[in-house]
Amino acid sequence: MSFTRFAPSPTGYLHRGHLLSALFVFAAADYFGCRVRLRIEDHDQSRARQEYIESIPVDLARFGFHFESISLQSNRYALYEKYAKKLKEALLLYPCTCSRKKLFAENPVNEDGEIIYGGCCEHRKEASEEPFALRFKVPNKNILWNDLLLGSFQENPKLQCGDFAIQDRLGQWTYQFAVCVDDLEENIGLIVRGEDLRSSTARQIALSQALGRKKEPLYLHHPLLFEKEGKKLSKRQQSQSLRAELEQGMDEMDLLGSVCFEARVIQENRRVSLEEAIHYIQNAYFGRFSKNSLLN
Repeated sequence: MSFTRFAPSPTGYLHRGHLLSALFVFAAADYFGCRVRLRIEDHDQSRARQEYIESIPVDLARFGFHFESISLQSNRYALYEKYAKKLKEALLLYPCTCSRKKLFAENPVNEDGEIIYGGCCEHRKEASEEPFALRFKVPNKNILWNDLLLGSFQENPKLQCGDFAIQDRLGQWTYQFAVCVDDLEENIGLIVRGEDLRSSTARQIALSQALGRKKEPLYLHHPLLFEKEGKKLSKRQQSQSLRAELEQGMDEMDLLGSVCFEARVIQENRRVSLEEAIHYIQNAYFGRFSKNSLLN
């Protein structure tokens, strides 16, 4: 049995963008024949909050979402240490003492505003007494991959972002590293996430291959919801939470219908059930695939 996952970070309460993402995850899981794990990505302990961790499964259950398993990244640090040791032994990691200020001063940025690391510390073998990050030596090669909705891509992560950190200067494991280890360990065969994370794919493929993954998962990056100002819904933008909307008088079917309407999978804003919402997304996006054909 293969799995997919819904993987929010507990840095705020869930909002409509999360609801749309959960719908895509469950629609894809039902259509392609896999089960769903809930992974709460609390690797950034400086921003994660216990109240948000506890709210995630509660808020999702109100809409009818149920999961094969629930995991916390903060419970997996020993596993991350094991895989980091494997990379160290393969000479694929090095310490980087560059401060954030130095990184932005001495390196170009890509179209997403992300630093393209030029390798200032790549010849370091031992960590100094000052704070350091651990960087992964990214292979300088094109990586070919296919998205089920967006088509084929050919990308070189060395040019996209350069050697990226798997552990930051505070000793926290990074998103890119933690999700690769988790997807490998949890047998994730289908990765469903928003289009804003598409650019992470090539570097995660390179890292997961270095970690020992033999067969890459399938990828599906879904459309996002946006505020009126054109910014994507996010906790950083203080987008209104699902629980706040429910407290203000909407019910679960109202919200499901409204999200489906905003995502243009239904033509009018009306109440729908979870089963109907999943069906509408499948009809709108997966009709060209044979059901249960991809993961078997």
